[in-house]
Amino acid sequence: MTNAAARIQKLSLLRPRLAIVLGSGFNHVLSALDVVARQPYSKIPGFSTTTVAGHGGELLVGKLGDTPVIVLSGRTHYYEGHTMEQATFAVRTLASCGIKDLLLTNAAGGINRNYRAGDFMLLTDHINLMGTNPLRGPALPGLPRFVDLSQAYDPALSALAVAAAKKNRTTLRRGVYLAVSGPSYETPAEIKAFARLGADAVGMSTVPETIVARQCGMRVAAISCITNLAAGISQSPLSHEEVLETGERVKGVGARLLKTFATLYAQNQD
Repeated sequence: MTNAAARIQKLSLLRPRLAIVLGSGFNHVLSALDVVARQPYSKIPGFSTTTVAGHGGELLVGKLGDTPVIVLSGRTHYYEGHTMEQATFAVRTLASCGIKDLLLTNAAGGINRNYRAGDFMLLTDHINLMGTNPLRGPALPGLPRFVDLSQAYDPALSALAVAAAKKNRTTLRRGVYLAVSGPSYETPAEIKAFARLGADAVGMSTVPETIVARQCGMRVAAISCITNLAAGISQSPLSHEEVLETGERVKGVGARLLKTFATLYAQNQD
């Protein structure tokens, strides 16, 4: 982790406080990023390469608007066969780089019947049904083992996301994200059960990153792009191609949302 952070900090003199992780449907924001430096994950010690279509697999340092940021274009997923330690290594590295605030994005399946493909949802809370926890294992020196997740998603950062949506006249729904391990999509019976548990959307990422970020003392906000309706709600078979197609359709909306968030973030640091 120390080697990875040192490699990243050598890329630029910028020392951002904000980092953004781009999931499927959000990569178009890179067109608005004033890139100072970029590095493939394969050249950062400890980083795992991603094998999922729609995930670029590189780290970028630059300015989004006037806001210095580190952007992770794509993430490592647990379902790719990585350990939880590998899947969250990038988040721990960001903490070592001095990142204080983390904006996570993802593609998710809509469970709430009021949602439509192409909607955006601000995470208000999550349910972890991945079957494991990224904090499992030996206690890490200097970090709490029993992390309080009463407010996993920071109210102040989340308020910036709401304000960014309003400025762009974009509907930003609010809901609970349920995480499963994947990679198979859920059955209609599972989706019905998840709805009864209070989930509004389902996905295969984000929750491990949130837990580790909170252990490291970072504030977290998270936004889902509802790229498809979940099994039993959708009338057609589910596919990753649909996820990518929806992400492509709303890419401009997602990019503007993140850029405005970054601008408001900078204004609130003054």
